Amino acid sequence: MVSKQKILIVDDDENIAELISLYLTKECFDTMMVYDGEKALIANEAYQPNLILLDLMLPGIDGYQVCREIRTRSNVPIIMLSAKGEVFDKVLGLELGADDYIMKPFDSKELVARVKAVLRRYQAVPKAEAPKEAKGKCVEYPGITINLTNYTVLVDNIRVDMPPKELELLYFLASSPNQVFTREQLLDQIWGYEYIGDTRTVDVHIKRLREKIKDHNMWGLATVWGIGYKFEVK
Repeated sequence: MVSKQKILIVDDDENIAELISLYLTKECFDTMMVYDGEKALIANEAYQPNLILLDLMLPGIDGYQVCREIRTRSNVPIIMLSAKGEVFDKVLGLELGADDYIMKPFDSKELVARVKAVLRRYQAVPKAEAPKEAKGKCVEYPGITINLTNYTVLVDNIRVDMPPKELELLYFLASSPNQVFTREQLLDQIWGYEYIGDTRTVDVHIKRLREKIKDHNMWGLATVWGIGYKFEVK
C-alpha cells in the first residue's frame, strides 16, 4: 500500500488551517496542523512532511524565520501563504528558500494544484546509486557533476545541497552550454505552466546558485544583460 504524502500546515488562524486540511484530505494527503513558528520547527522534525504550507504572519517566530531555520537542515518543499502582495515579500520568501508563494485569499483548486505541482517537481529520490541506464541525466564539467537522476551536485567531489528547483535550473542551463535563455524560457522550462509567478523568481534562484557554486576557470553562470542567463563554458 502506497503511503500518503504528508503536508504540514502552519497558520495561526485555526479556521484557515482546518479549511486547508479539508481540501488536502479530500485529495488523499495526510495533514498535520500547527499554529505558531516554534511548533512548526518541532513538527517538521517529528512529522517529516513531504511539503510545508507556511503562513508568514505567525506569533513568536514568523514564517520567514521558520523558513530560514528549516533550510539550514532540510530541503523539504515550502509554499508560503500570505496576505501580503508586495513584490518585496515574495522575493524575500524565495531568497530564504521557499519554493512557491500563494496570496490570501486563495482558491482551493489553485492551492491543491500548487501543492501537487511542487511535489511533482520535488520527486525525492533515494540516495541509492543511479541505475546505469539513467546516466544520460548527468552533466559533467571539470570540477562539477550535476546529476538529475539522484538530485545531487558535486563540486570538487564535495556534495552541495540545494532545493530541487535550483538543481533543475542548474542542470537545464549546463545541459546547453553557452546557449542563452530568457527568464521567460527558464520559467516555462523549470516551473512549468502551473507556475503563476514573475521573472524575478529566476533572478532569485540564480543568485542562490551563485552563492553555493563559485565560477570555475573553465565554466560559470553568466548574465546576458537585457536577455537572460547561460552556463558559459570557456
